[in-house]
Amino acid sequence: MFSGKALQQEIFPVGGAGRQASRLEAARLPSRGTVRWSRRLVLWTLAMVLPLGALADSYPSKPVRLVVPYAPGGTTDVVARIFAEKLQLILKQPFIVDSKPGANGMLGGDIVAKAPKDGYTLLLTVASAQTLNQSLYKMPYDPLKDLTPVSMVINTSVLLVVNSAVPAQTVKELVALSKAKPGTINVGAGTSGLHILFELLKAASGADITVIPYKGTGPQLAAVLGGEVAAVMDPFTAIPHIKTGRLRPLAVMTANRFPILPDVPTIVEAGYPGVELNSWLAILAPAGTPKAIVNQLNQAVQAIVAMPDVRERLMALNYLAAGSTPEQLTRIMTDEAAKWAKIIKDTGFKVD
Repeated sequence: MFSGKALQQEIFPVGGAGRQASRLEAARLPSRGTVRWSRRLVLWTLAMVLPLGALADSYPSKPVRLVVPYAPGGTTDVVARIFAEKLQLILKQPFIVDSKPGANGMLGGDIVAKAPKDGYTLLLTVASAQTLNQSLYKMPYDPLKDLTPVSMVINTSVLLVVNSAVPAQTVKELVALSKAKPGTINVGAGTSGLHILFELLKAASGADITVIPYKGTGPQLAAVLGGEVAAVMDPFTAIPHIKTGRLRPLAVMTANRFPILPDVPTIVEAGYPGVELNSWLAILAPAGTPKAIVNQLNQAVQAIVAMPDVRERLMALNYLAAGSTPEQLTRIMTDEAAKWAKIIKDTGFKVD
């Protein structure tokens, strides 16, 4: 860096006739402090006008934390590890899965919502944590305002399944059975979202069923296998037991048939529109994360969901690989949050 004197000499060599000119011109040169301020102003201006992509060229330059708000070993954790492995290959930095279970996914979500907005702390979570929780709980953060969508990663739903000893072959037969034997048909729900689905089915069909809460989808599956309850809404973990004949699927809770079980009718086909559940897992970042970084992560996820080995691994978990743009996911989250808020209000459902 030139000093003030060296800068003067560089422009006006001092010596002979040049010495007088240098004295005159030196008075017009900016001070050293002014030169430093001018350089800062130029750098700031360049930062403002450079394309956003240039600001993310160095991202990521260190390991990235991928928070999963559920216990290790669950399907969400397994999905997170699949994507962390591939993100590391594409972006050339470790993606470290960090399980932070608790409070129906809100503990991990709060950690990410309050993390620095630099793309180094991300969240992989389920739909209900983003769209349903705020209608059921007093949350420490706003899922729609404090987190920004990166991309959906999988699409899924749930099955209405019964113990094979239950004589019902269809949803309407299950409803008829409950009306014929009032107070005798119990069903299990391992999450608030699944409980609400049964409440919607009751409202739509007039079924006389009693919902028994369980602490997770694992315990509810054990309950229906053991005959403690007649039916559950199952996130496809029952498929091995469907294949052995211990459980019978009555409907998939979507408007369209699910590729994993193409012969199982939808709840709409069963005659109960409005009781559907479209579920998904997605990656999100703290709100305010630079758009360039969000886009870079989104492009990486789109590449991953198109990989044949990833699609096969997810299919083995009974999940469908499914990406999205940040804008698409924003619309989905907003629409589903409004839908659930109305359902909660209309049904008067409250968490015990």
